[in-house]
Amino acid sequence: MTIAGAPVGRELGQYYLRKELGEPGSGKDKADGSCMIVVDTDAPLDARNLKRLAARALLGVARTGSSASNGSGDAIAFSTAAQVRIHTSDKAFARTVDVLTNDAMSPLFLAAIEATEEAVYNSMFKATTMTGNGHTVEALPIEKTVEILKEHRVI
Repeated sequence: MTIAGAPVGRELGQYYLRKELGEPGSGKDKADGSCMIVVDTDAPLDARNLKRLAARALLGVARTGSSASNGSGDAIAFSTAAQVRIHTSDKAFARTVDVLTNDAMSPLFLAAIEATEEAVYNSMFKATTMTGNGHTVEALPIEKTVEILKEHRVI
Protein backbone atom coordinates (compact mmCIF):
# COMPACT_ATOMS: atom_id res chain seq x y z
CA MET A 1 0.00 0.00 0.00
CA THR A 2 1.25 3.42 -0.96
CA ILE A 3 -0.22 6.68 0.30
CA ALA A 4 0.91 9.85 -1.51
CA GLY A 5 4.14 8.06 -2.43
CA ALA A 6 4.90 6.81 1.09
CA PRO A 7 5.54 3.04 1.14
CA VAL A 8 3.15 2.29 4.00
CA GLY A 9 2.67 -1.41 3.25
CA ARG A 10 6.39 -2.05 2.93
CA GLU A 11 7.19 -0.24 6.19
CA LEU A 12 4.42 -2.10 8.00
CA GLY A 13 5.78 -5.38 6.61
CA GLN A 14 2.38 -6.10 5.09
CA TYR A 15 2.58 -6.38 1.35
CA TYR A 16 1.82 -8.89 -1.33
CA LEU A 17 4.56 -11.37 -2.36
CA ARG A 18 6.88 -10.85 0.62
CA LYS A 19 9.82 -13.25 0.45
CA GLU A 20 8.84 -14.86 3.74
CA LEU A 21 5.46 -15.84 2.31
CA GLY A 22 7.01 -18.74 0.44
CA GLU A 23 7.95 -19.79 -3.04
CA PRO A 24 5.69 -18.81 -5.91
CA GLY A 25 3.02 -21.44 -6.38
CA SER A 26 3.13 -22.54 -2.73
CA GLY A 27 -0.28 -21.00 -2.13
CA LYS A 28 1.10 -18.67 0.53
CA ASP A 29 1.60 -15.87 -1.99
CA LYS A 30 -1.91 -16.05 -3.45
CA ALA A 31 -3.70 -12.71 -3.61
CA ASP A 32 -7.34 -13.38 -2.90
CA GLY A 33 -10.20 -10.98 -3.06
CA SER A 34 -11.46 -8.48 -5.51
CA CYS A 35 -12.41 -4.86 -5.77
CA MET A 36 -15.35 -3.68 -7.83
CA ILE A 37 -15.28 -0.03 -8.85
CA VAL A 38 -18.50 1.69 -9.84
CA VAL A 39 -18.21 5.14 -11.40
CA ASP A 40 -21.40 7.18 -11.46
CA THR A 41 -21.45 10.48 -13.33
CA ASP A 42 -24.06 12.97 -14.42
CA ALA A 43 -21.91 13.88 -17.41
CA PRO A 44 -23.60 13.00 -20.69
CA LEU A 45 -21.31 10.23 -21.95
CA ASP A 46 -21.80 7.59 -24.61
CA ALA A 47 -20.96 3.93 -24.02
CA ARG A 48 -17.44 4.28 -25.46
CA ASN A 49 -16.44 7.11 -23.13
CA LEU A 50 -18.07 5.40 -20.15
CA LYS A 51 -15.85 2.38 -20.84
CA ARG A 52 -12.80 4.67 -21.05
CA LEU A 53 -13.81 6.36 -17.77
CA ALA A 54 -14.12 3.00 -16.01
CA ALA A 55 -10.66 1.99 -17.23
CA ARG A 56 -9.17 5.20 -15.81
CA ALA A 57 -10.74 4.48 -12.41
CA LEU A 58 -8.48 1.41 -12.17
CA LEU A 59 -5.52 3.82 -12.20
CA GLY A 60 -6.80 5.10 -8.86
CA VAL A 61 -6.40 1.60 -7.42
CA ALA A 62 -2.91 1.44 -8.92
CA ARG A 63 -1.95 4.68 -7.15
CA THR A 64 -2.55 2.92 -3.83
CA GLY A 65 0.12 0.35 -4.62
CA SER A 66 -2.05 -2.42 -6.01
CA SER A 67 -0.17 -5.09 -7.90
CA ALA A 68 -3.20 -5.73 -10.13
CA SER A 69 -3.08 -9.42 -9.33
CA ASN A 70 -5.41 -12.06 -10.72
CA GLY A 71 -8.22 -11.18 -8.29
CA SER A 72 -7.91 -7.41 -8.58
CA GLY A 73 -11.39 -6.74 -9.89
CA ASP A 74 -13.11 -4.66 -12.50
CA ALA A 75 -14.67 -1.27 -13.03
CA ILE A 76 -17.92 -0.14 -14.61
CA ALA A 77 -19.28 3.33 -15.26
CA PHE A 78 -22.71 4.73 -15.96
CA SER A 79 -24.25 8.11 -16.59
CA THR A 80 -27.38 9.50 -14.98
CA ALA A 81 -27.68 12.27 -17.59
CA ALA A 82 -31.25 12.36 -18.89
CA GLN A 83 -30.25 12.79 -22.52
CA VAL A 84 -28.33 9.49 -22.67
CA ARG A 85 -31.01 7.31 -21.12
CA ILE A 86 -32.86 5.01 -23.46
CA HIS A 87 -36.51 5.94 -23.58
CA THR A 88 -38.56 2.82 -24.24
CA SER A 89 -41.72 4.83 -24.88
CA ASP A 90 -39.97 6.71 -27.68
CA LYS A 91 -41.48 5.52 -30.98
CA ALA A 92 -38.95 7.39 -33.14
CA PHE A 93 -36.57 5.44 -35.35
CA ALA A 94 -33.73 7.88 -34.69
CA ARG A 95 -32.84 10.59 -32.22
CA THR A 96 -30.04 13.07 -31.66
CA VAL A 97 -28.22 13.01 -28.35
CA ASP A 98 -25.68 15.57 -27.15
CA VAL A 99 -22.75 13.87 -25.44
CA LEU A 100 -19.34 15.09 -24.38
CA THR A 101 -16.56 14.72 -26.91
CA ASN A 102 -13.27 12.92 -26.35
CA ASP A 103 -11.52 16.27 -25.86
CA ALA A 104 -13.72 16.94 -22.81
CA MET A 105 -12.80 13.67 -21.08
CA SER A 106 -9.46 14.45 -19.40
CA PRO A 107 -10.93 16.26 -16.36
CA LEU A 108 -13.39 13.40 -15.88
CA PHE A 109 -10.56 10.86 -16.12
CA LEU A 110 -8.62 12.70 -13.41
CA ALA A 111 -11.73 12.91 -11.22
CA ALA A 112 -12.36 9.17 -11.56
CA ILE A 113 -8.73 8.37 -10.70
CA GLU A 114 -8.65 10.64 -7.65
CA ALA A 115 -12.07 9.57 -6.38
CA THR A 116 -11.16 5.90 -6.65
CA GLU A 117 -7.84 6.39 -4.88
CA GLU A 118 -9.59 8.28 -2.08
CA ALA A 119 -12.27 5.58 -1.79
CA VAL A 120 -9.60 2.90 -1.34
CA TYR A 121 -7.88 4.93 1.40
CA ASN A 122 -11.20 5.61 3.11
CA SER A 123 -12.04 1.90 3.13
CA MET A 124 -8.61 0.99 4.50
CA PHE A 125 -8.76 3.55 7.30
CA LYS A 126 -12.28 2.51 8.32
CA ALA A 127 -11.69 -1.26 8.05
CA THR A 128 -11.76 -3.46 11.13
CA THR A 129 -9.95 -6.71 11.85
CA MET A 130 -11.78 -9.59 10.17
CA THR A 131 -11.73 -13.33 10.88
CA GLY A 132 -13.26 -16.01 8.71
CA ASN A 133 -12.50 -19.50 7.41
CA GLY A 134 -9.65 -19.84 9.88
CA HIS A 135 -7.90 -16.67 8.70
CA THR A 136 -7.55 -13.30 10.39
CA VAL A 137 -6.72 -10.11 8.53
CA GLU A 138 -5.67 -7.28 10.80
CA ALA A 139 -7.02 -3.78 10.32
CA LEU A 140 -4.63 -1.08 9.21
CA PRO A 141 -2.79 0.21 12.31
CA ILE A 142 -3.81 3.86 12.11
CA GLU A 143 -1.28 5.29 14.58
CA LYS A 144 1.67 3.53 12.91
CA THR A 145 0.41 4.54 9.47
CA VAL A 146 0.25 8.19 10.57
CA GLU A 147 3.83 7.92 11.89
CA ILE A 148 5.00 6.57 8.53
CA LEU A 149 3.22 9.37 6.67
CA LYS A 150 4.85 11.96 8.95
CA GLU A 151 8.30 10.37 8.43
CA HIS A 152 7.79 10.72 4.67
CA ARG A 153 6.48 14.28 5.09
CA VAL A 154 3.14 13.39 3.56
CA ILE A 155 1.28 14.95 6.51
